[in-house]
Amino acid sequence: MDIRVQATPFDFGAEANRFAQGRDDAGAIVTFTGVVRNNADGSLSHMEIEHYPGMTEKAIASITTDAMTRWSLKDALVIHRHGTLAPGEMIMMVATAAPHRVDAFAAAEYLMDYLKSRAPFWKKEHSKDGVHWVQSKDEDEAALDRWT
Repeated sequence: MDIRVQATPFDFGAEANRFAQGRDDAGAIVTFTGVVRNNADGSLSHMEIEHYPGMTEKAIASITTDAMTRWSLKDALVIHRHGTLAPGEMIMMVATAAPHRVDAFAAAEYLMDYLKSRAPFWKKEHSKDGVHWVQSKDEDEAALDRWT
């Protein structure tokens, strides 16, 4: 299990290859990368992502440990960036390895839903309309509810 919260960009291909390298204990590896999405009108200048070092990593490690047990994962990787990110930049990556694809996909979705709704990050969007904090959406909460 590898949990990283970092300001620096990551190389998705290199991370996916490293995660999969030499793995013969899993029949499925699932990867997902989240990207900073621009507003529909193209007005997003950048996003600021804040967190509390230590607390954030501990929270993500806890939910990842839960996923490892719940779906019998062989390994998991979560990378989430903080700081100032522009539209199109990679914001996060999840990778899961499991004996079977159903478990690898389910665990990856679970982790992504958690990162979207519950991980202790605070996001502020800067656009031509001003600056505002990103609020949790009902559909994100509903997605997380399916895991309880």
